[in-house]
Amino acid sequence: APTAAEAELLLLQRQALAEEEAAKAKQELLARFLQEKLSREEQSSTWGLHKVRTFWRLALRKTKDEELRQDMEILSQTFTRVMDCKDGVIEALVRDLDEAEEQQNRALSSHLHLTDHLLQLQRCRLGYLEERFNAQVDALKAEFETERCRISGGEGEW
Repeated sequence: APTAAEAELLLLQRQALAEEEAAKAKQELLARFLQEKLSREEQSSTWGLHKVRTFWRLALRKTKDEELRQDMEILSQTFTRVMDCKDGVIEALVRDLDEAEEQQNRALSSHLHLTDHLLQLQRCRLGYLEERFNAQVDALKAEFETERCRISGGEGEW
């Protein structure tokens, strides 16, 4: 009977050992399954994160593109306004320059006319002075001749 009890005990131990090994194998299989699932989930998570980042970058690029296009439009309009303003200033300066040239031409013409008039007055004055001079010379000649005649005719008076 001890052998039967021992045999039964041995059988129970073998069954317990087999169950333990089966449980261990099942646990290892479950651990491997979970490890593979975790690895797949990590890869899936990495891939998903990559996709999210890609879409996020696309969204940011699109937003930045729209902002830059708006900025370019605003800068273009501002540039056009500034250029129109400067064109207006240039046109005003050209008109002022034309007016200044016209005034300068009128002033030059007036100056030349006045210079001609002054020359004419000086010529007239010179002519008058020349006539006076010639008249004085003639008077002095006449006086000299009279004096000479008187001295020549009355040499003994002195």
